[in-house]
Amino acid sequence: MFSSEFPQENGSSGNPSVTLTDEAGRSLSCYIEHSLEVEGSEYLLLLPVDAPVEIVAWDETEDEEEADATLIEDDAEIDLIFSDAQAVLAEQNLTLKRTAYTLTVEGELPAVDEEEILTIEIEEDEVELEPEQFQYLASFYHEEQEYGIYTPLDPLLFFAQRDKTGQPVLLSPEEFKKVQPLLEELLFDELE
Repeated sequence: MFSSEFPQENGSSGNPSVTLTDEAGRSLSCYIEHSLEVEGSEYLLLLPVDAPVEIVAWDETEDEEEADATLIEDDAEIDLIFSDAQAVLAEQNLTLKRTAYTLTVEGELPAVDEEEILTIEIEEDEVELEPEQFQYLASFYHEEQEYGIYTPLDPLLFFAQRDKTGQPVLLSPEEFKKVQPLLEELLFDELE
């Protein structure tokens, strides 16, 4: 999965859709943004139908300007705070969903407010990635811990491959690294 400069719209209704399923049996409906045939295999670039969201725990510090944000990725912690997050988003007519690979919200997102943007520098395998920007949606407390709910400004895209039955299967990081240069080259050629 990676972010792209595609405009964030939850309404690519002209594109066909597929459903990704994770090991826990949760599903994620996605639009097929692009499909490529490589050496007899079909690869799909997928964009979730509903907006992905991240929940962030705010660690209190002396200086409010320098508060530390921790992305919540642990399923057990998400289970504990999910109903609280669901309730604060419902106040904005947004429905929080426990979907495969990411949490999502259904509904119309508020307009982007430049003063409400959070920039997070994420490290993966001790390599610092491009900073990601997130739009603030809501905040809440659970057991005296402050949490914020954000949606990425750049769309969250998934790469999948169709299996023998025609179902999309998310590429593992290793599989993605193997085909990434070839897929990027083909995508670039097709977008020209």
